[in-house]
Order: sequence, then structure tokens, then C-alpha cells
Amino acid sequence: MKQMMKNSLLALSVSLLVACASSSPDVIQRGDTQRLSQVQDGVVLSVRNVVVDGSQSGVGAAVGGVTGAVAGATRGGSSAESNVIGLLVGVAGAVAGNTIERMATREDAVEVLVQLKGGERRAVVQAKGEQTLQPGDAVILVTTGGKVRIAKAPR
Repeated sequence: MKQMMKNSLLALSVSLLVACASSSPDVIQRGDTQRLSQVQDGVVLSVRNVVVDGSQSGVGAAVGGVTGAVAGATRGGSSAESNVIGLLVGVAGAVAGNTIERMATREDAVEVLVQLKGGERRAVVQAKGEQTLQPGDAVILVTTGGKVRIAKAPR
């Protein structure tokens, strides 16, 4: 029973962290639907691979700490011993949860430098999506609520 509870808490922890981990240009936020977006035409000048560092919102540390504390507290013999073990394992769980969150939300991305029709240049970092952008590609910059994504221009 104790092992099943620990496994369930761990699975829930990882699920919560991974669910928050995408900034793909192919995934549109619910709040950005049915909004008018500004569209600008441009041409890709360069594309370089980058890594977007993972977030440390505190969710991973909190979930890891609670999971560790519950798992550790069920290990000890006496009440005092259980509390000490629960505290120590809770701290270790918080550190592990923070690391898991950071790694689970880290993602490969591209930095795209675009020249707009009017001659201005823009640089946008976005997660890698379905489309592969290359220098010379005709693209559109779609701006919605201050967020910008780049996609190949329709033909």
C-alpha cells in the first residue's frame, strides 16, 4: 500500500511538470484563440539552434517535498524518528522535484532572424515545431497578445 502511494505521487508529480512544458509554435494557448492577430511578411535571414532553460516555478519543489515527506514519514519506527526521516526525505524530495521540473520544462528551440518587407529586422526565439525554417524562406510573423510566432508564408 505504501509503495503504491509513493508510485502514484511520483507519477502525478512528473505529469504536472510535463503538462506545463511546451512553447511550440504549433500549440496555440486557449486564451489566444478567437483573437485578431497582426501578421507581417518577411524573409528568414538566419536560424540558429538554442536551448530554452527550464522553469523553476516552485511546483516541482513543492510536489517533491510533499512526496518525499509522506514517503519518509511512513518509514520510521517511533513518531519522533518518523518525523525526522520525513523532514530529511522531504528536503531531498524538494531538491529532486526542483531539478525534475527544470529538466522537464527545458526545450530545444530556434532563434530566427527575419527581415520584414519594410527593411526592419526582428529576432524571435520559439520552440522547434513541425516546420523547418531555412534562410531565404518567406515567412509570416503572427503577433497575438504580445506573443510572436513565425510560420512559413502561405503560397
